[in-house]
Amino acid sequence: MATARTPQGATGTGGPSGDKGRGRRPGSARADGRLRAFGRALHFPVTRTARGIRKATHAHGAGESGLGKLIELHAVNGAGDMMITVALASTVFFSVPTDEARGRVALYLAITMAPFTLLAPVVGPLLDKVPHGRRAAMAGAMLARALLALVLSGAVVSGGLELYPAALGVLVASKAYGVVRSAVVPRLLPPAFSLVKANSRVTLGGLLATGIAAPIGAGLQHIGPRWPLYGAFVLFVTGMLLSFRLPAKVDSAKGESVALLAADEQHLHGPHRKTEKPGLRTVGPAVTHALAANAAIRCLTGFLIFFLAFLLREHPMTGQSAAVSLGIVGVAAGAGNALGTAVGAGLRSRAPEIIIVTVVAVVLGAAITAAVFFGAVLVAILAAVAGFAQALAKLSLDALIQRDVPEQVRTSAFARSETLLQMAWVLGGAIGIAMPLIGTLGLAVGAAIVGAGWLTTVRGLLRSARQGHAGRPRVA
Repeated sequence: MATARTPQGATGTGGPSGDKGRGRRPGSARADGRLRAFGRALHFPVTRTARGIRKATHAHGAGESGLGKLIELHAVNGAGDMMITVALASTVFFSVPTDEARGRVALYLAITMAPFTLLAPVVGPLLDKVPHGRRAAMAGAMLARALLALVLSGAVVSGGLELYPAALGVLVASKAYGVVRSAVVPRLLPPAFSLVKANSRVTLGGLLATGIAAPIGAGLQHIGPRWPLYGAFVLFVTGMLLSFRLPAKVDSAKGESVALLAADEQHLHGPHRKTEKPGLRTVGPAVTHALAANAAIRCLTGFLIFFLAFLLREHPMTGQSAAVSLGIVGVAAGAGNALGTAVGAGLRSRAPEIIIVTVVAVVLGAAITAAVFFGAVLVAILAAVAGFAQALAKLSLDALIQRDVPEQVRTSAFARSETLLQMAWVLGGAIGIAMPLIGTLGLAVGAAIVGAGWLTTVRGLLRSARQGHAGRPRVA
């Protein structure tokens, strides 16, 4: 046996084939080592970034509850929407002279936004009827936008009329996703999280992804008009897969009912008064007043987007091109939105109503100042203040819904409030596209929009205080 083992060992170490193997191994080993080192050098930044993102999104119990997965999904959603925005903006807005661009954008609004205003009120109630399919609804919204991105990739080159119905489909699918996402958040709260903090995390994830996707989309646009839409296709397909990774409890509707606005309580005194209890399925006046204030801010932001887009294209900032001028205002608005979200995440206020009234008053003051002393700096400041106020007012509205709306109707309340806010944005955009390009006049109209919302909210809150609604217990 020893004799049999010795030749076998010699063959593997000291024999001719062993010498031959040793002659090739040092060089091949060095080559393999270099390849592995190169692979690690390429792989390390990606894996390190992925681990960092996962650590941030899953911190403080968000990973265990499933909120971290929703944050990642919303980031993919924001990046995909930004890719489509870049492609359409370049096609509808920047590719033609200003006068023609106004007509094309007006046509775009008429064909896409007008039907959307009719469809938006249906989105929330329709999604209320499928609470057991929320993951499928989000995946369906992602898949629809992925396929429509391919349709748009042909339309942006050919200039065909299919651009408009495809853009409408993208818009409706995007808003449907937003409504379902708002309804899902309460189901994924970590034990130590407030609803405000959870929503701020989701929103920040979307904002960061949007900021990253914008320059990437612009770079793809330089390659060709189709490429941002190809990027959107990949992102939305990824989002479709991520939708099904959300916890199964997202699809649970145990104990839920349909929320009604306080103004709808009158039907409770009709034929169904014996089966419905007043107040049990209503969101209450404080929430409706806060919703009105948020709608005013959303209307203003929609107005500013379209009005300033044309105003700065025709009259850019001193020494800057139209694209750079729009970029400055866009960055200011995004930075304000991110700051408002960050402030809302760390703010533990006992009076969300006061926050809403205060931020709306600040926006009103900024709009009046920008209208009276019209200038590039004040326009950028107004965009930043509007972004800040929109984020903080929305988080305060979330806090009111958490505080005042019974848990069994809270999900439905989020769906319906989100639909109303999206409709307000559409209305503001329509006003902005119809306005003449006079800076002072336009910003005065914007101030009037915010002022009407602020006065309505203050009057409603004062009336509620007189009726004793403000005396209910408040929680941090």
